[in-house]
Amino acid sequence: MRLVLLIPLLMAALPAAAQAPASEDYERWAPLTDPFPSTGGGGIMIHDYDPVVADGRCSTRFRAIEPNGTVYRNSIVFEATQVQGGVLCSQGRWRSEDGTAAGTTPFRVFIKDGIKRGSPD
Repeated sequence: MRLVLLIPLLMAALPAAAQAPASEDYERWAPLTDPFPSTGGGGIMIHDYDPVVADGRCSTRFRAIEPNGTVYRNSIVFEATQVQGGVLCSQGRWRSEDGTAAGTTPFRVFIKDGIKRGSPD
């Protein structure tokens, strides 16, 4: 009896699922530039960001430079996932090279045919 009651609810949900947004088109993201603004804001610019894919990960060293010229040397490691004929680098974990700071980033990189694109968010 309960199954009979659930069927209409499931049928009602189907049109909503059909209207869900399609997966992101990563090739529409803009190519990475050097430098580019940090997702953390504050006018910090990211320099020398050049992720390389190896062993199921994307990684790079980079510099974060404050508007006053203070330079922070960091590295980041992302999870690498095969998607849309390329590699999506996501769930990044960065750390300072001197070990005094670490964190995560929402920034993602898509690599395909040698072109590296940064997420718009």
